[in-house]
Amino acid sequence: MKLGAISLAFALVLTATAVQAQQTRFYGPDGKSTGTASTNSSGVTTFRDSRGNTTGTATRDSQGTTFRDNRGNVIGRTSTPGARR
Repeated sequence: MKLGAISLAFALVLTATAVQAQQTRFYGPDGKSTGTASTNSSGVTTFRDSRGNTTGTATRDSQGTTFRDNRGNVIGRTSTPGARR
């Protein structure tokens, strides 16, 4: 999965307004699938490449969103305005 597709997936997670079970498929300029992002009922979004391999996750809470790689290592965080970590 290319960095642009991952960035787009993260941006979509950040702009989601309702936490519900859903799946989004991403396509490259050639029309081929580059991967998916699916959010479960607990609000955890899992990112997968075009072969179905997990590339990372995003977890939202009252303080913001935590991004993890496929091994569970924290690779980034956002914060909700007014929240403290």
